Amino acid sequence: MANSTDSPANSAADRRRGLFSRKSAADKAAAKANKQPGRLKQIAQVFQMTRRNDPNVVWLMLLAFLAVVAVCLIIGLLIQNWITLLIISLPLGLLAATFILSRRAERAAFAQIEGQPGASGAALSVLRRGWILQEQPVAVNPRTQDAVFRAVGRPGVVLVTEGPSHRVKQLVDAERRKLNRILPNVKVHVIETGRGEGQVELSKVAKTVQKLKKELTKQEVAAVDKRLQALGSSKLPIPKGVDPFRVRPDRRAMRGR
Repeated sequence: MANSTDSPANSAADRRRGLFSRKSAADKAAAKANKQPGRLKQIAQVFQMTRRNDPNVVWLMLLAFLAVVAVCLIIGLLIQNWITLLIISLPLGLLAATFILSRRAERAAFAQIEGQPGASGAALSVLRRGWILQEQPVAVNPRTQDAVFRAVGRPGVVLVTEGPSHRVKQLVDAERRKLNRILPNVKVHVIETGRGEGQVELSKVAKTVQKLKKELTKQEVAAVDKRLQALGSSKLPIPKGVDPFRVRPDRRAMRGR
């Protein structure tokens, strides 16, 4: 009589179990490959990217760390408890170095995308809460790829240009006239990106926008945006090249979170 373990049913079950185990192993391998890097790995990646574009970041981080440790040691010596202050100074020094890294990393990230289509939209995309951003440029020249991006917030409507001043001026003036006709009582601000006179660098666009004087309430901001959406701004394509929302710097990675 044949052994029951050698039956065709058992062989088929063994093959199914083997196939299942192989599939599980493949799924685990794929999940491991798709797993997001840990915090330390993110910080290391940001550090390497920043150092390639800004070699001085190493010395600045070291200087910040040593300055914090030195200040804490001086205070510790004055109060005759330098050991405790030294222990406290180490994490504070690391925090200071990480802060320097995050600031320089943001600048390096913008330096990498400077001059590419959609870079001004990326500069706007790092704005904090309270701003309503238009994903696509509200005005664009398909031939030159000059563009105008828009944000709505408590200071009013902000137009951020991309392209040389003499070329993008026509786009800005047309958009400003349209906004003044639609929203006559809402202030319109224009920020030109670039490194020329009167222009704002990409890394400073968000800071410049946030410094604008608040003119509207939160309810009025929502009403302005609703009116703009209801009037149906022309859906112009994003210039070929960089997608503004895919090239924005990863702020969480910069902070190591």
